[in-house]
Order: sequence, then structure tokens, then C-alpha cells
Amino acid sequence: MLDPRFVYLAIALALFGAVRYFIDTWRGETQPHRVTWTLWAVEGILAYAVEIQEHVGLASLMTLVLGLIPCFIVAASFRNPRAVWKIDRIDIACGAVSLLGLLFWSLVNQPTVALLSFVAADFIAALPTYRKSWSNPESESGAPYIFGALNCAITLLTLRQVTTAGAAFPGIILFTDSVLSLFIVTKLGPRIRRRYAAA
Repeated sequence: MLDPRFVYLAIALALFGAVRYFIDTWRGETQPHRVTWTLWAVEGILAYAVEIQEHVGLASLMTLVLGLIPCFIVAASFRNPRAVWKIDRIDIACGAVSLLGLLFWSLVNQPTVALLSFVAADFIAALPTYRKSWSNPESESGAPYIFGALNCAITLLTLRQVTTAGAAFPGIILFTDSVLSLFIVTKLGPRIRRRYAAA
């Protein structure tokens, strides 16, 4: 287990990746998916509130940062017309299902079931960006996802006691950011499509 103060390093890594992504979005070089990033903002802030109630401790600061960063990314996407990714019906459906998961989370009195629905909602919110990163990795920037995976790993290692409340949210983000980093950095989707086209 790492000293809980390592969460400050995790926050610094998250902010570094976010600043890079914010600048790329501001310039129109990256097109964040507004459905995903808006839901990530809502879910991050809600998760922070839950972690405060559950006395998670210093690690909850990382969750707050993970909720605030998407707010700035979404705002930056309105600055440049080139920073807009077209939203289709599948994206809207993912957003609606994610919101239903959040609604279920808010109504259920059993903490474990509620938390699992919350994690599922976060995963579903990421699906539009999974699709985009697989099909058009050049529309993304890997920085926030690479540093996001690192900071969530550090955050998990700072937990004095691993509980569902403390580990679920950074855990799902670690998974999501790791997969997105792989898709974006390796350009795996286009490479596989080219291989099958050449066969």
C-alpha cells in the first residue's frame, strides 16, 4: 500500500493529461464525445459525494478531480467547431441507458447493488468513446487516458482499506482508460480493418 499522500501525485498526473487534452480540444485537434464526457462529469461528482459519505478519505479527492475535468473538456468542445464529434442514435441510446443506471442507483437502498449500477452506468457512458477510439483513433488524444490509468492505479494503491465504495469508481476508470489508451495509441481498429481488407 502506498502512503495516502500519493493521491496528490495521482491528481497531478490526471491534471497533466487533462491539460493536454483540453488544449487539443481547444485547438480542434481532438473531438471529445460529448455524451461520454458529460456523463463522466455527472458520475464523477456523484461518486465523490458517495465517497465522502462513506469516509473513503484522501483518495476521494481524485474522484472529485475526475468529475471536474470532464466539465472543462465539454466546455472546450464548444469553443471550436472542429472539436465536435457527430452523435448518432447508438450514442444517444448509450447515454439514455447510462442515465437510467444513475436513476436506479439513486433509488436503490442497498449500497452494493446501487454501486454496481453506478459502475455499470459509467461503463455504458464510455461506450460511445470506445466506438470512436476503435474506428477513428486519430480523433482522440491518448494523454488523458494514459495518465488516467496511471492515476487511478496509484489511487487504488493508496487505499488503507479496499472497500467497494473506495475501489469501484477508480477501478472502472482504470479499466476504461487502459482500453482506450490501447485503442488510441496502437490504432488497433484501423489496423485490424486493413488486415481483413487485404486478406
